[in-house]
Amino acid sequence: MNKVRAKKALGQHFLTNRSAAHAIAESVLPWQHLPILEIGPGMGMLTQELLDLNLDVYLLEIDTESVDYLKSNFSQFASGERITEGDVLKLPEEQLIPGQPQASFVMIGNYPYNISSQIFFRLLELRDRVPCCAGMLQKEVAERLTAPPGGRDYGILSVLLRCWYDCEYLFTVSELDFDPPPKVKGGVLRLVRNDRRELPVDEGLFKKVVKAAFSQRRKTLRNSLRTLFPEGYDFSDPIFSLRAERLDVEDFIRLTEDYIKTLQ
Repeated sequence: MNKVRAKKALGQHFLTNRSAAHAIAESVLPWQHLPILEIGPGMGMLTQELLDLNLDVYLLEIDTESVDYLKSNFSQFASGERITEGDVLKLPEEQLIPGQPQASFVMIGNYPYNISSQIFFRLLELRDRVPCCAGMLQKEVAERLTAPPGGRDYGILSVLLRCWYDCEYLFTVSELDFDPPPKVKGGVLRLVRNDRRELPVDEGLFKKVVKAAFSQRRKTLRNSLRTLFPEGYDFSDPIFSLRAERLDVEDFIRLTEDYIKTLQ
């Protein structure tokens, strides 16, 4: 098998720039003592760079054709023990690293463009096992996930990721460095687990407040949260004159604390 056919339904755009692949692989070197789980390896451009750095690589691939290609072209995966065929969004977490159901691991990949945001919601579920996550997304999505408060890129997933990770945009990759070329550039990010182990408020209510705040992001919090807080609530606190994009994690925690008081 010489080549895998890229499948639009799977959001496949295979990276062809070896220098970019090497830089992505190097971004996780501080965690080289941990297993590395590559999501959607395709034809193994990034895989080879990870192996060349002597990292402990495991693969997760949903495309049967890619699985066959990787087994045929990489001796490390010929036995199938280090490659799992499955969907990262659905596979039980104890099956992500074969034989190591509770081990911490690094997540990396040229992530499928059609499910890139969902992958990072899954990362939030795995946060206590994943101290570092790096890889490629559409540039605009990578910018959104790593955006600090204050701009239009900052949104719900930005806030949720910043609760648990320090988020960094690393570099941009040309659309010409993929086969087939997508219509947008790629953006490489790295997320590193921070010291927070739990929120001081109920996590479900925190998410509810964040989602409500961004539901009408052009409006001030006084308006976007009016349907969440009880009728007659005093919105005189200056924070309610701001838009959601101006608030950091600690601000949303305080809003959630205010909301919880209305439920008691």
